[in-house]
Amino acid sequence: MDGINLSNPVFVTYAIASALLVLKLMGQGWMTIYRMMRVDGGFVSPEDLRKTPLNPNPRPQQLDTDDYVDRSRRMHRNDLENIPGFWMAGFLMVIVSPPLWLAQCLMYGFVAARAAHAVAYATKQTHDVRATFYTIGSLIVIFMALYVLWAILF
Repeated sequence: MDGINLSNPVFVTYAIASALLVLKLMGQGWMTIYRMMRVDGGFVSPEDLRKTPLNPNPRPQQLDTDDYVDRSRRMHRNDLENIPGFWMAGFLMVIVSPPLWLAQCLMYGFVAARAAHAVAYATKQTHDVRATFYTIGSLIVIFMALYVLWAILF
């Protein structure tokens, strides 16, 4: 655990990548809220139809699926399915002290893959395009986990 400090460049790399991913994850939630407010709909829970200061004119149509809102919600769900694996594999990677160049390629590569996936999703690219960026990110996390296992077991 000596390497969990800011004098370790691998940990700094992990900290920067993790902070960027936190901003991505939390920002996507705010993007969904923005889109719900913009279209005055895309709500998912029946209690959202109660009259409140933020919803002064509730109506049943606000519960209809709105692709503009739902696309952001799907992007958020995708982040929630993928980013936590990076956080765990990345933290373990710091502990086993990989070469800095490898850590930077993998960790910043994952951030870039998630950013590219988000752009592809937001701009309605085909599944093939989104899957390419997902695959890159997924293979990075799998490699990191295997690297950690190799470092510990051999």
